[in-house]
Amino acid sequence: MSALNIRPAMRSDIATILSLSVGGNAPGRKIIDDPADADQPEYQKVWNALEKDPTNFYVIAELEGEPVGCMQINILHGLAGRGKSRVQLEGVHIRADQRGKGLGSQMIQWAIDQARTNGARMVQLTSAKTRSEAHKFYAKLGFENSHEGFKLNF
Repeated sequence: MSALNIRPAMRSDIATILSLSVGGNAPGRKIIDDPADADQPEYQKVWNALEKDPTNFYVIAELEGEPVGCMQINILHGLAGRGKSRVQLEGVHIRADQRGKGLGSQMIQWAIDQARTNGARMVQLTSAKTRSEAHKFYAKLGFENSHEGFKLNF
């Protein structure tokens, strides 16, 4: 198994993140993002906000210098659990041609290690109900399907 290099994402990685995200979308999900639009104001505005928020950031996973994965990490501060933070993982994607090689496991383990090092009490994530293979993957890594999630789109 090859080792990943995981680094902070930069503004120049927006198109890569969009490409990895679109390629990793849940089956049947309407795709509204296009990597060719990375310089559009909507994405730039969000990146500006991310640059100002040290608790919300993206990382890029590279294999031999080539981007193969990404994820967004949010550090959530709360009073529950005696004030310990939790880490929320979002947009966890490994490029389709690189799946099944242990890279996703390396990426998630890196995030867990970072969370522990920084005093978080848990790592949590959501996954679309239709992604049964992803659910098996997370369970194999020790994640428990402990909550039912709800979303309100508008």
